[in-house]
Amino acid sequence: MIRISPLKILPLLLPISFLVVCAVLWIPHSNHLINNIYLNTFKSRFMGILLEALPFVLAGSLLSSFLNVYVPDSLITRWIPRAPLPAILLGCLLGIIFSVCECGMIPLVRRLLRKGMPLHVAVAFILSGPILNPVVYSATFTAFRTRSEIAYSRMALAFAVSICIGLLVWATVRESPLRLSIRNGTSDAHVTRGGKFAALFVHAADEFFEMGKYLITGCLLTACIQTFMSSDSLATIGNKPVGSYLFMMGLAFILSLCSTSDAFVASTFVHSFPAGALLAFMVFGPMLDFKNALMLLSLFKTKFAILLFFLIFCTVFIGSVLIGKVLL
Repeated sequence: MIRISPLKILPLLLPISFLVVCAVLWIPHSNHLINNIYLNTFKSRFMGILLEALPFVLAGSLLSSFLNVYVPDSLITRWIPRAPLPAILLGCLLGIIFSVCECGMIPLVRRLLRKGMPLHVAVAFILSGPILNPVVYSATFTAFRTRSEIAYSRMALAFAVSICIGLLVWATVRESPLRLSIRNGTSDAHVTRGGKFAALFVHAADEFFEMGKYLITGCLLTACIQTFMSSDSLATIGNKPVGSYLFMMGLAFILSLCSTSDAFVASTFVHSFPAGALLAFMVFGPMLDFKNALMLLSLFKTKFAILLFFLIFCTVFIGSVLIGKVLL
């Protein structure tokens, strides 16, 4: 008999329960809207977010599995410099080699941590990887063809934020913040049963379904927020100097867009928001959005994850304000 742990299905039960409660309270009084705009909007946004993210989760899972099966532990540790700053710089530049979206970054980093990658290097890679890659740079440059300095500033700010947070993690974190299941790793029994090639797909499937439940949870709640959020009322807050930055960062967290497409959304606000606020939107979103936050909570202990969220918010906010005032 197959036994399923309640902890494994909890991330799916929470959003389903949320939707059921909303339906019980809302549907009896809004029957005329069931087949109308709200339901159609929710379906289209949920499927759009999910289908946009799934290929990158699959790519991250395959890369993670490849590292687990074919790359020896000693090779990973041999590549990483012992000095913290060169090691963090290497972690920031890994995104150029592994052009993985933020949705596929967590399963890849899980495997790298098991292979011996230091925590501060892994954090720098998580933050910079979704932005510092050729695909994202090309998309940003295309979206801001007449404002190329915004594309350069996005890369520079992501690089600076990743280095700062990586150094802070190296200087302050002494104990492993990884959850117990991540530290213990998984069994290599699949390798002995079917060889390395079979193990590649078995491990990839395990990683994909492990991250998939958090992705679906984030997509469900994000689609709900996008469907019922009144953008007109929130836009009035964005007219204030500080409010525009906070609004765009909050919007990036809620919308949970892919880093290859968020620049095109940001470009629609170019005439109504300052360039620094657009920069905050494009840097904060790939580093921390709703679905990515759930994945980070599945990888790290809650205390460290909250600390990481706070550091991301503060450094992106301060950096985007400074660049917005000085350079843009």
